[in-house]
Amino acid sequence: MRDIYKIGGKAIEIESVHEEIHQLCRDYRYSGDIDFSVKTEQAAIDFEREKSIAEDKKEGIPIRKFGDSYLETLAVYRQIAEHMIEYDTLLFHGSVIAVDGTGYLFTAKSGTGKSTHTRLWREYFGERAVMVNDDKPLLEVTENGVIVYGTPWDGKHHLSNNIAVPLKAICILGRAEKNHIEKITTSTALPMLIQQSYRSADAGKMQKILKIINGISEKVSLYKAGFNMEIESAEMAYNVMKG
Repeated sequence: MRDIYKIGGKAIEIESVHEEIHQLCRDYRYSGDIDFSVKTEQAAIDFEREKSIAEDKKEGIPIRKFGDSYLETLAVYRQIAEHMIEYDTLLFHGSVIAVDGTGYLFTAKSGTGKSTHTRLWREYFGERAVMVNDDKPLLEVTENGVIVYGTPWDGKHHLSNNIAVPLKAICILGRAEKNHIEKITTSTALPMLIQQSYRSADAGKMQKILKIINGISEKVSLYKAGFNMEIESAEMAYNVMKG
């Protein structure tokens, strides 16, 4: 099965074994010349299964069992992420919301409350707020700043839109009884930015990834926050991060 999709600003031809990836990407279908192609085979699917098992063992949780068609969607995104590095574009783990057309990204370890916090933004701002992506957006470094793209890989709640917006700020999120948010330096943010970015097995590409991360940190404001996940935390975060 084969079709073309525009994801992260690039026209990508996807050739797959299973149909699920094409259903996942259906809102991104595109007709035109392609920038690059990806093709999956059973070996790539098996790799994703082995990786998932290894991660579950490391986390000490019961081993999850995924079907081949779902694992293929991960294999496809891995290939896309590898190609995107050459376009100064990075897969990043976080929840991104846009207010009045400007994006704000919240990142943290799983289970910290990224999705809960961006839900509060949607409640507070109403129609002014639009979800860009709730899990794995793409970030492109350009001369004029960082562009964040919605993607089909949008988390368990499937919250995303096929849009691209300028990224204003990244916030490393935590929980706290008393709301607080403060600006941080690149050196303080860098360990988490690296941890939350796609990491390639290719040493040369990892050098390029680090360059992209540095570019992101130079072009957007960086914050660290602790929130109690009440509606007033959304108001505080926005008032600080909008600059």
